[in-house]
Amino acid sequence: MGIGYVVGIIGGAILAHAAYATIQYRTVLKITEEEFTRPPMDVMMELLLGLVLCMWAGLSVPAKFLSVLPHSEENRIVSLPANLDFMIFNHRGSALPSDTDLKLKT
Repeated sequence: MGIGYVVGIIGGAILAHAAYATIQYRTVLKITEEEFTRPPMDVMMELLLGLVLCMWAGLSVPAKFLSVLPHSEENRIVSLPANLDFMIFNHRGSALPSDTDLKLKT
């Protein structure tokens, strides 16, 4: 397990704790009959820290980024799928007029 996975788990745990702290804060406000305007500042800082950690883990864990070249031979489909039974070319869309210059009658 790499460092990215550990950082992602820690970030997720921080986000879960921030959600639990917000729910607990709202419960306290209901008991004291105060109105909820926004979460406390420490919960907001937890959210930002969890967001940064999860984003860093999400960008570092999968792999290195590869460029997408539209004219690359690796991007081309060289064979048809093995099951050709699901390729249908005779469908009800053929009943629609193909002339794009048709105008609606008003």
